[in-house]
Amino acid sequence: MTTLAPPPAPAAPEGRHRAVTRPGSRLGRLFTGAPEDPRWARPALWAVLVLATALYAWNITSLTGNSFYDAAVYSGTRSWKAFFFGALDAGSFITVDKPPFALWVMGLSARVFGYGNWQLALPMVAVGTGSVALLYRMVKRDFGAAAGVIAALALTLTPITVAIDRDTNPDPVLVFLMLLGAAALMRAVRTGRLLPLVWSGVALGFAFNTKMMQAYLVLPVFLLVYLWAARLPLGRRVRNLAVATVALLVSSAWWMVVVDLVPASSRPYIGGSTDNTVWDLVIGYNGFGRILGASSSVGSQGNGASFGGSSGLYRMFNEIMGGQISWLIPFAVIALVGGLVLCGRAPRTDARRAGLLLWGGWFVLHYLTFALAEGTFHPYYVTAMAPGIAALAGAGGVLLHRALREGSAVRWAWVLPLAVAATTLWAVVLLRRVSGEGTGYTVAAVVAGVAGTAAVAGLLAGRLLGRRRLLGVAAVAAVVALLAGPTAYSLSAATTTSANGTNPTAGPSTGGGMGGAGGTGGGQRPSGAESDGRSARQPPAGGGPGGTESDEGAQAGAGAAGLGGGGDTQVSSGMVTYLKKHQDGATWLVAVATDQTAAQLILESGQPVISMGGWSGSDEAMTLAKLKSLVAAGKLHYLVISGGGQGTGSEIATWVKQHGTAVSAYSGLYRLDASDAG
Repeated sequence: MTTLAPPPAPAAPEGRHRAVTRPGSRLGRLFTGAPEDPRWARPALWAVLVLATALYAWNITSLTGNSFYDAAVYSGTRSWKAFFFGALDAGSFITVDKPPFALWVMGLSARVFGYGNWQLALPMVAVGTGSVALLYRMVKRDFGAAAGVIAALALTLTPITVAIDRDTNPDPVLVFLMLLGAAALMRAVRTGRLLPLVWSGVALGFAFNTKMMQAYLVLPVFLLVYLWAARLPLGRRVRNLAVATVALLVSSAWWMVVVDLVPASSRPYIGGSTDNTVWDLVIGYNGFGRILGASSSVGSQGNGASFGGSSGLYRMFNEIMGGQISWLIPFAVIALVGGLVLCGRAPRTDARRAGLLLWGGWFVLHYLTFALAEGTFHPYYVTAMAPGIAALAGAGGVLLHRALREGSAVRWAWVLPLAVAATTLWAVVLLRRVSGEGTGYTVAAVVAGVAGTAAVAGLLAGRLLGRRRLLGVAAVAAVVALLAGPTAYSLSAATTTSANGTNPTAGPSTGGGMGGAGGTGGGQRPSGAESDGRSARQPPAGGGPGGTESDEGAQAGAGAAGLGGGGDTQVSSGMVTYLKKHQDGATWLVAVATDQTAAQLILESGQPVISMGGWSGSDEAMTLAKLKSLVAAGKLHYLVISGGGQGTGSEIATWVKQHGTAVSAYSGLYRLDASDAG
């Protein structure tokens, strides 16, 4: 079995003479890198970070994001209670269906800089670029600067990552926290110290409070890598993992425990749950519901809704998902297998093998989970898989290139060329799928084909002729070939003016994913509420959401049991103006059926709006008794009611129609006063 020589020892610290001739050298290293690094390494990193920032922040003032989360952030700027609970509305009637950490990050930005497009987008751009920098640092440490730069560039140009980092969904924050956890884990593996492992658990705990169970996808890999590779006796490894597990559980569960201990009458309804508890949301809608799909006794509400195509091992390569994430998967798989073989005889604590196990496990667990999930699945979920693919491309690619250049075994002469050829061929297939969508994709296909052919020929010829310079040029051509397609898609995502804020994707619209350039926007921002922190402080003029529902709510909104707000009734800008004029001191402007309609009304009016049925209209957040109580207290005067239905919603609709006063100018709008609830 062929093995590579151990990595060279780090260069000695800078001597006294160097420190004297370079005053402020610590600051200088920020731009030039460590003395042992190649001169090109740090400038290359800065170029990648500038590229990442440009892609993620281009036209940042026009990034409207996901109106659902935008409305919750806005509500949090008007109420600290809504901020803490992650409520959709400032009156804290119902929460969003995710924990609030990402909302807190955006909300603090909005409180400091004022509420607006760039203020909400700024934290996502920052964590997206931060993830690129973190990945570079981790891969470089074990595999060298070239591997780090390639990994960082691959992550930067992952199309779905560009799309989601320009949005206000929580996934960019999730990925950054998971990478922080991975960085701390690898420090614990190398040093044997307990504290970094504890911090790794804390980082994953915060990731859990960003997107619940998805944060734990990497947990089995973290445990395996630490148990296998940490520089400690087995007993101490197990003890340290036990301590870190406590840190993980505390940092994960504290918000959930606090919320569930607060009496239901004193907090918002937990959106997405079946029993008004966060625990049910964790194991149901955001847990087994995402994997199993069909409703179950644990509160799953996924119901098979999928916007990434049918579940199965091929899902990542289908017409919806292929252009978002699959470009480098063939290369990553070959690089992972080849890298592990090359490290086969290394000591247990070998850092490179530990790194390959980390990134390979990261990739494989995410792939299998997302490919086989039968519940609600959106293309942008797979941005969490991108660091694993990118790291394998950089680390594995460098290992294979070194084996090709230095290894004596004949079999290594074809492994890297095979990986490049297979990945280039797949890139051409993906680009031919969309060849009629613009010249950029046609050009990318030509570049990928030509550069890939040159790379394969150069790698083989360089090995046979013993020409190291030719091998280097061929490696650069390989990078160009493998990233030409992702670059075309990423540029499309960065420059489109009509992105889908609810379900963002990159590249041409595929029809099935509700993304691409043809998607719907994220909703209009409030133009001047008192807590905006901007100069305009007049009530919003009202530009008007049209009652539009998006995503799975568009399919399920009609199931709001007759409550309306997206079914038979259109909530017009004229209705918004009327409601604000006749709000009469009520806490909530109006009550509607679903989160989507409520979110758009909140952003349009700047006032709290009740979502009675949550995201899909099936939440039992509003009961008839609760409605009567709100009306009797003068906290709510208006409801939007549409067609018929069954269950509680039908009961509410019937009561409202019997006791309320229809507003003739707006079909489906009813007025209720305290006397009507007697």
